[in-house]
Amino acid sequence: MGREKSFLARAREALPTLHPAERKLGTFVCDFPGDLASYTASELAALAGVSGPTVSRFVRRLGYASYEEARRHARRESETGSRLYLASHSAPSGVPSLSAHCVKGVENMQRTFDGITSDEIMEIAEAVLKARKVWVMGFRVGHAFATYLHWQLIQVIENIVVIPGAGQTMGEHLVSIDGRDLVIVFGLRRRLAQTRQIVAEVGQRRAKLLYITDESASTREEATWHIRCQTKAPGVLFNHVAVMAVCHLIADQTIEQAAQAGRTRLSLIETLNESLGEL
Repeated sequence: MGREKSFLARAREALPTLHPAERKLGTFVCDFPGDLASYTASELAALAGVSGPTVSRFVRRLGYASYEEARRHARRESETGSRLYLASHSAPSGVPSLSAHCVKGVENMQRTFDGITSDEIMEIAEAVLKARKVWVMGFRVGHAFATYLHWQLIQVIENIVVIPGAGQTMGEHLVSIDGRDLVIVFGLRRRLAQTRQIVAEVGQRRAKLLYITDESASTREEATWHIRCQTKAPGVLFNHVAVMAVCHLIADQTIEQAAQAGRTRLSLIETLNESLGEL
């Protein structure tokens, strides 16, 4: 069975065959699909400058039995985090101010940290230090945070790796994970479909799991700790300030708990960097 076509794919494919009024609505919806997910049929008709019957004919041409069915489909897609669904025809025009971005970033950090306890961060740091091996993974934007956290933690622990590497498959790594390990997964929108299977496999292997996600992710029973980062923003891109702050918090607490052993490793790293003339 093939994968269900997305709402936008249906709309784009239908555009060349639509009558003028329907094509006007279809073009509008392709530009602002979030409006269909948010508004009633009459509200959408008013926004697009077409009649109510045009909206009904349009959704039927796309293969939906009703406007509500089409809207439910579009809403499911909006929940995946597609940036196309963040733009709205009715949104204020112009670029959000610097202060708006700053305020939202601070708010995101505060709300994220309100959902975390000091004990949790200490437990995570302890797990990092005690693990046989720490595996860090993230896809799409999550890969950047996985790489950053690895870069910070490798200063005090040796057995840590970002997966998958170039040309590697997940199976090559998952087969080696066991109950002595800690797996850190960044599950940020838009999450790959395979993320759910990977998390389930980590659970099967009894490893501790730190799941770092945006606020839309559902609870996973496999997760030992689940940190939800607030990512809302005044513009069309997600705000990842809170994700970076969580990475910093984990790394800082881990280095603190590493105590003398951590300081010794840091000192040796600095000595080697100096002798190699790398810095």
